[in-house]
Amino acid sequence: MTAPPAERRLRGFTGAGYDKQRGLLAQAAWFAALNVLFVKWWFPARWRPALLRAFGARVGERVLIRHRVRVHWPWKLTVGDDVWIGEGAWLVNLEPVTIEHDVCVSQEAVLCTGSHLRTSPTFEYDNAPIRLERGSWVAARALVLRGVTVGAGAVVGAGAVAHRDLPPGAVHTAGGSR
Repeated sequence: MTAPPAERRLRGFTGAGYDKQRGLLAQAAWFAALNVLFVKWWFPARWRPALLRAFGARVGERVLIRHRVRVHWPWKLTVGDDVWIGEGAWLVNLEPVTIEHDVCVSQEAVLCTGSHLRTSPTFEYDNAPIRLERGSWVAARALVLRGVTVGAGAVVGAGAVAHRDLPPGAVHTAGGSR
């Protein structure tokens, strides 16, 4: 038997437990830099890691970030060496996102650390960090949800949704895991 759906009372939402870790001025400055510079096709790819670092991200060497990539909070982002982040990828990092060395996040992939408690009438946050281990690949239009670790060398295939941890070397496609 299924429990009845929670009666939503969104007016009572408090956002309890979510720490942006920076004040309103830093948030506004990042959103301006993101939308005026970072996402633009004409902003040089080699400058994107430096801009992220200026806002508190830890970014390794030889990192390639294409245009239209969106990063919610750079100060909650750690990127290793030799990482590629494809055009239009979206890092919704309300909580920390760690991308280890030699990882590829392909075009329009989404890493989303945020969610809500479905049983909470006020729909409070249920956020958790994401970790992409060394050599993993999140393919085009794939989605990695909050709290997931993609193991070393594992693949989240194009269009797949990773809602639980993938062990090292696993391949998870839209049709399931192998």
